[in-house]
Amino acid sequence: MPMIGVLGVLLLPKAKETAIRVWSLINTVITLVLSGCLYLKFDNTVPGMQEMFTIKKAWIPQFNIFYHLGVDGISLPMVLLTALLFAICILSSWTVKKQIKGYFALLLMLQSTVFGVFFALDFFLFYVYWEVMLIPMFFLIGIWGGENREYAAVKFFLYTFFGSILMLVGMVALYFVTGQGVDSFNILALSGGKFVNETVELFGMALPFAKVFFVALFIGFAIKVPVFPFHTWLPHAHVQAPTAISVILAGVLLKMGTYGFLRIAFPIFPSASVYFADAIAWLGLINVIYGAFCAMAQNDVKKLVAYSSVSHMGFVMLGLAAMTVQGMNGAVLQMFNHGTSTAMMFLLIGILYERSHHRWIVRPDGTKGFGGLYTQLPKYSIVFIIAMFASMGLPGLSGFISEALIFLGIYDRFTTITVIAVLGLLLGAAYLLWMFKRMFFGEVIEENKSYTDMNAREIFYMLPLCVAVIVFGIYPSPLLNMMKASVGKLVSLLATF
Repeated sequence: MPMIGVLGVLLLPKAKETAIRVWSLINTVITLVLSGCLYLKFDNTVPGMQEMFTIKKAWIPQFNIFYHLGVDGISLPMVLLTALLFAICILSSWTVKKQIKGYFALLLMLQSTVFGVFFALDFFLFYVYWEVMLIPMFFLIGIWGGENREYAAVKFFLYTFFGSILMLVGMVALYFVTGQGVDSFNILALSGGKFVNETVELFGMALPFAKVFFVALFIGFAIKVPVFPFHTWLPHAHVQAPTAISVILAGVLLKMGTYGFLRIAFPIFPSASVYFADAIAWLGLINVIYGAFCAMAQNDVKKLVAYSSVSHMGFVMLGLAAMTVQGMNGAVLQMFNHGTSTAMMFLLIGILYERSHHRWIVRPDGTKGFGGLYTQLPKYSIVFIIAMFASMGLPGLSGFISEALIFLGIYDRFTTITVIAVLGLLLGAAYLLWMFKRMFFGEVIEENKSYTDMNAREIFYMLPLCVAVIVFGIYPSPLLNMMKASVGKLVSLLATF
């Protein structure tokens, strides 16, 4: 559907700007409706891929490469999140003036590649979608971004491409160790820990195959999450990217890294996953604490939220390292919930940027950038409070449930890490409330007096996210029921090693 959208945008004349916007919106709304139909027909009790939602066609038969797509309880939440956020991003991009035709074509192409990553069951096809995703992102940041957009786009591309090369090495190794057979790229057939006793000759040493190539895949996916110390591309990309691209980056693209662990690294190399679980947990903890301290140090509100994403994705890594039912369910739930709450934060920062043309809480010269916004923008402030408390993990909002499940899942195995990680929640509350105090309370500074409150279009596209963070905070069962069978199957596999 998004690729039909791209073709439609390309066929429309450049001058028909409203037609391009409307066509893109209709296309993403149809995609969202189709994703909703997928959810309604989805059987929560089936742990594996659902037969009626699986496609397998010969693509490059000489090398046993198939166009193989499917959906299960781990991928479906990500599909629904992608469909929702792209529809919202089209609406939030209504005010984009620069090269509209190219912008909307690339945005729809990006949606198509992201869906490809979440649906692909052939490793080669997964890799192709993973790589092609770089093209629209590179241009969307590099053309429509901020002042240092070229630097941010190149850094994003090089980091992700480096990770992709390591993933490619792992994929080639799997192809040869499986004897180049009919299932050499089949992610489902490769799963189950078949490479426990395999060795690989590297630098004159016989090394365990599973551990070596798990590390290669881990780094490839960790860069995307991003896990410390591979995170340095993220603040640049976020700050320079246009609002909609920041939303997609935080809401969906970071989840592709953790999804890669769940779909590829853990099922194919379960023994190595269990072996490195302690290291993954410690890296997750560093993400939580380091990301929170970095966020606290920021005077640019967009960079603050970018570093908060580093911290929140650390909780997902902790849930994955636990390898328990609660921990894994919490991790997948946090992937979805973080996607909605952080998308809200970036959209709200974009709305404010359109009025102020800056993002400084405190400017480099020491003067206040924002002050007393609550009295000036009451509707905006209420939505901001909902987003902030959801991001903070306040009970009654979606972030709390997923973080609570993660802590329930990791306490037995990593008690020390759990105790330290709880400090990350405290730090999260500290930097968010401090940011809110400086921006929304106090006297209204002179330049803020001209700002107008949210208009009908902005309220309309923020509403679904407000509903999502409240509803899934009170009643998370629809999401948990969707994922529990598939997550349970993966936990059972990991438990045997």
